Amino acid sequence: MTVFHDAATQVECESITQWKKDGKPVVGYTCSYTPGEIFYAADILPVRLRGIETDGMEVGDTYFGPFICSFPKCILQLAGKGKFSFLDGAIITPGCDGMRRLDECWRKAGEDFDGIVPDYFYYFDVPHKSENHGMDWYIEEIKELIKSVEKHFNVHITNEKIKTAIKEFNKGRRVLAEIENLRFKDDVVVSGTDVFAATVAGTVMPRDVYNKELKKWCTALKKRKTPLNKGKHRVMLVGSISDEIDLFELIEDTGKALIVGENLCFGIRYEGNEIQEDGDPIAALADHYLGSSACPRMYGKYKERLAMLKERIASSQAQGVIMQNIRFCDLHGAENALFERDLEAMGIPCLRIEREYGPHIDAGRMKLRINAFLERIDAKSDQNPSQAISANA
Repeated sequence: MTVFHDAATQVECESITQWKKDGKPVVGYTCSYTPGEIFYAADILPVRLRGIETDGMEVGDTYFGPFICSFPKCILQLAGKGKFSFLDGAIITPGCDGMRRLDECWRKAGEDFDGIVPDYFYYFDVPHKSENHGMDWYIEEIKELIKSVEKHFNVHITNEKIKTAIKEFNKGRRVLAEIENLRFKDDVVVSGTDVFAATVAGTVMPRDVYNKELKKWCTALKKRKTPLNKGKHRVMLVGSISDEIDLFELIEDTGKALIVGENLCFGIRYEGNEIQEDGDPIAALADHYLGSSACPRMYGKYKERLAMLKERIASSQAQGVIMQNIRFCDLHGAENALFERDLEAMGIPCLRIEREYGPHIDAGRMKLRINAFLERIDAKSDQNPSQAISANA
């Protein structure tokens, strides 16, 4: 797990450093709607931008103000401190309004902090609906992105290269699906923290290297015999964007819980779904990244998101759901309330936590609430030993 934990806990991990030493470009992106395969097809390393290692907020507060989600503020803070100096480009996507504003705030900060805006700085627009003109719009956005990358980096991205990249990414997706199935068994041999670290690592490591390491780890997991869930409650973690493995550690270090599934932007939610390898590769990318989206930014999809969450709860045999949202995250804050209403009505215990992204200065408060929640599951288990719901409940 060392290679995955290192990649998941460092802004500039060893894989990025080595890639730069080889003289190849790195492009950061802010949202899961950005098709990494496009960059990999051009021999460019796509790196998901994250806000870890933030130790202050003077830059973020200066350009964003105080009343906004701390995730984009942390990204801007790191940019202002030169932590993203390894980037040759950045793609900003309107995953939410806070992330949309990162485009203008980063550009503005660049007027005061020399060199913090990469030479290639692109706004990749994404519609809020996948039906009809929404899908056509997204496909055109992908095509415009390809043209822009080709022009700036002097590369040629063919359909065949994109298909090759899709196949390479799919290899990792298949292995992640195998690992996910291990978590669904009665005896779970892997912690949620380790699975999440491995998944996050896939957003920053070269895909061929990542696939090789992931396959080795998966093979080792299948040989494990000692279950980790004995005497612990199986829980799911859902909600706002999170790339911090210490949030998983906070829950699992109680010694009373094991995270057997998550529904997070950085999690295994999308990685387990393969992309169609035949036909038009751009249409296949669009269908995957936009068509199968489970993000609350997408209009009219709540019933689908609830159904997906119910299915994951059933598959993982989760006994409770922890819902976290970053303060001022309206999308997940509102949706978590709906999830809580509907899941509690089905008899599934839920805990809603509002938090700040980054260093858990309120870790004590969170631990107190998590322990109380686990005691509630204890009481419910005593009353009804069989809690797992069916997928069609």
